[in-house]
Amino acid sequence: MQNRSIYSSDHELFRENARRFFREELEPNIEQWEKDGIVPKAFWRKAGENGFLCCGVPEEYGGPGADFMYNMVLSEETGYAIGGASVGFSVSADIVAYYLLHAGTEEQKQKWLPKMVSGEVIASIGMTEPGAGSDLKAIRTSAVRDGDEYVINGQKTYITNGQNSDFVLLACVTDPSKGARGISMIIVEADRAGFERGRNLDKIGQKAADTSEMFFQDVRVPVSNLVGNEGEGFAMMMRELPRERITIACRAQAEAQRAFDVTNAYVKERKMFGQALADFQNTQFTLADLKTNLDVGWAYLDQCIKKCNEGTLTPEEGAMAKLWTTENEGVVVDKCLQLFGGYGYMTEYPIARMFVDARVRRIYGGASEVMKLVIARSL
Repeated sequence: MQNRSIYSSDHELFRENARRFFREELEPNIEQWEKDGIVPKAFWRKAGENGFLCCGVPEEYGGPGADFMYNMVLSEETGYAIGGASVGFSVSADIVAYYLLHAGTEEQKQKWLPKMVSGEVIASIGMTEPGAGSDLKAIRTSAVRDGDEYVINGQKTYITNGQNSDFVLLACVTDPSKGARGISMIIVEADRAGFERGRNLDKIGQKAADTSEMFFQDVRVPVSNLVGNEGEGFAMMMRELPRERITIACRAQAEAQRAFDVTNAYVKERKMFGQALADFQNTQFTLADLKTNLDVGWAYLDQCIKKCNEGTLTPEEGAMAKLWTTENEGVVVDKCLQLFGGYGYMTEYPIARMFVDARVRRIYGGASEVMKLVIARSL
């Protein structure tokens, strides 16, 4: 992560502050938060106080008005932190905030963005359903117009920030006769009658992340909660997905880098047959391969981050970045865990947490197989 020309000295100063924040506020507490199954809202508010939420939100909406590169620095540092995989900042700050910035009304921006910046309000996005994962055209949650209101019925699952969120940006079918062009995005506040959070799902990794089911039974929201126009939801999701995938790629790449760094330090201390584990050629060759893979990943990712900041990143480039970094993360953490031997299988060692936390990266935000389809369509 060193000597990267896409970042300025100001970005790197921000990185130092973010890394210190996570080291002091996240890493000492992650074990308890994993037992609790949730990251406390107080941590979100403290992050907001320190300027680590919604970096790209303009000053008129309470944000610092920084460029998107700051978001990416923060994504990397969240990933680099031990336990950072459980922190859902990116959904609220890098995804939902940009839906509002790009398509929301002035009233929606004024109402939600300042509190998202401060950490007072946490947002989630409701796309995935029990029968609709990577295939977003298959969603069934409906929003039927009734005068000045929408009546919403349906179910969502695997929703990041599902327990903590104060509102969900919900993908709904407003006109079932139009297929993908009948999907809209609607804000649903968590205190609406008929809205119910399901259980906090028990996952193999990311134990402190509140990943939930959501149920909507005759939930009424005003038409003013529509983000953008009716029928634009699918196009909006397609437009924003490259940004989401770059965010996931940054997290995956930084998590892989931390796994490598932790392992590189460990093999120099661990003794075996009278010498350091790092002195064995097998260890040296394994780490040489992993370092090469990581440096190649950073080089391509930096190209994509720059394009994302400029607004020129294509869907296939976002897909390639996510595909490479998440698949490579799986390789890195697996080989790193192997070098820890039996200790790597013990949850008290960070590499064990990294191993299980990494697995979902190849699934959410579009599974690896879907990324290959997106790339193939551009050939």
